Amino acid sequence: MEGKQLASPDGAFAGQSLVFWTLCAVTLPVLITLWCSVQRSRRQLLRKNIFRKNKHDWRYTDLFNKPTYCCLCGQHIMQGDSCDCCGLCADEGCLRKADKTFGCKEIMVKADGTLAHHWIRGNVPLCSYCAVCKQQCGTQPKLCDYRCIWCQHTVHDDCMQNDLKSEKCDLGEFRSLIIPANYLFAINQKQKDERKDYEKFASAFGPRWTPLIVLANTRSGNNMGESLLGELKSLLNPVQVFDLNKISPNKALELCTLLPERSARVLVCGGDGTVGWVLNAIDEMKLKGQENNIPLVSILPLGTGNDLSNTLGWGPGYAGDVPVEQILRNVMEAEPIKLDRWKVQVTNKLYYSLRKPKVLNMNNYFSVGPDALMALNFHAHREKAPSLFSNRLLNKAVYLFYGTKDCLIQECKDLNKKVELELDGERINLPNLEGIVVLNIGYWGGGCRLWEGMGDEPYALARHDDGLLEVVGVYGSFHCAQIQVKLANPVRIGQAHTVRLILKSSKMPMQVDGEPWAQGPCTVTITHKTHALMLSHSGEQSDDDSSTTSELEDTKEEDQTDEEI
Repeated sequence: MEGKQLASPDGAFAGQSLVFWTLCAVTLPVLITLWCSVQRSRRQLLRKNIFRKNKHDWRYTDLFNKPTYCCLCGQHIMQGDSCDCCGLCADEGCLRKADKTFGCKEIMVKADGTLAHHWIRGNVPLCSYCAVCKQQCGTQPKLCDYRCIWCQHTVHDDCMQNDLKSEKCDLGEFRSLIIPANYLFAINQKQKDERKDYEKFASAFGPRWTPLIVLANTRSGNNMGESLLGELKSLLNPVQVFDLNKISPNKALELCTLLPERSARVLVCGGDGTVGWVLNAIDEMKLKGQENNIPLVSILPLGTGNDLSNTLGWGPGYAGDVPVEQILRNVMEAEPIKLDRWKVQVTNKLYYSLRKPKVLNMNNYFSVGPDALMALNFHAHREKAPSLFSNRLLNKAVYLFYGTKDCLIQECKDLNKKVELELDGERINLPNLEGIVVLNIGYWGGGCRLWEGMGDEPYALARHDDGLLEVVGVYGSFHCAQIQVKLANPVRIGQAHTVRLILKSSKMPMQVDGEPWAQGPCTVTITHKTHALMLSHSGEQSDDDSSTTSELEDTKEEDQTDEEI
């Protein structure tokens, strides 16, 4: 009994210690999390208060990708805020004072002739060189050296002289793309009732001045739009760069009316759907009588498919591997071309006299069958959880899943019994197909040259400016996959200026440029609408293009030899 009485206090003490340390282990992380949440909310509130009346376009960064120093106190910082327009960096404690002390890029300023340099000290780009001594800048482990936020020239602290500070800025390498702040000030000073002679104002910037307007969809593809917006604002005038999630293309393109006629260029950062959105806005400019202000359109592909971008030589998709400076160089070197645009009119049979036909614009392709079914399933799930579809590789994997599923189910079988097809008014007898694709451009399905197939037959390349549509058929989802890996050819039905498809019964999936829907009995008529003025970059020709082109050239040479013999 005495042993048990002596042991009980120790056991009770051990039990209390266990309970105490358990409570500490559970409570301490909770308290730390709550404290971090309070501090984070206070920081966010501080930034919101500063951002309401800010001079800069501040963006918070969790971890800088290079050694970064606060522009005010000069201390090394791991995280903080940086201005997308001028590149100024500040830690949390110096943010408010830095915003008041340093000026940002001015989108409009009074200046005669050229602008003065706008120097920002520190955090110069890596691998930059001094404009005076030609040695590398930014190599010291401290806030050092200067960068002009307009011409991007960098200068050492020791090389910076008084005459250099007052020197006029030539806007650097991309002067032909930048809308100078003094140009905007000059045209803004004109009275509303005065005739604005924009060519006179623009003469000071040279005959090759082709100002660029950037339209970026920050939700496209890999969600790289936000970082691209910041880099482009730092290289151009911030007034030239627009986020299409905050402003419509129609509003953004009004800037073209303030520029000399036929001088503007547009860089669309997004997928094929974003490009179509912008081209529709340009069509509205034509309806308003602004034909002389129509810009030339280039593409930075951020979407999943990017077939139009691939056709025009801008590549199958941007993954951040090319510097933004090189993208702007490509835009300057690009050549103007024409792109056929088509009107797709869908007339429902059941409501022929009651409902107006659906009218869509087509740049790439129209299809009915398995590829439209995959797109319809993909879009249905992306609408439910858009955050899960922000990766290009994941999106293609989802398409593959639905394609494999359709191989087993075959929801679109016996299409030839459900539809009638007419090419330029001539009825076509169809084989046992599951899908029909009407092509305007060379690429389809995320990088496949559908019309040429494996390239084993001398078919002419599909063109996007000849006023002709290429019509092909597929036997099913598995056949589509074989075509994409060059194990099979499509069923080449023919070429036509006008395509008419009649869906006699049931409901089938259809798509125009990747925008799918489920369609009941109807008549689909595709006719030529207009031409779009695009920019083509010849430096991104794929292996498929070069091989197919060489085969065609060999075939032509053989034909010429036969004729000579």
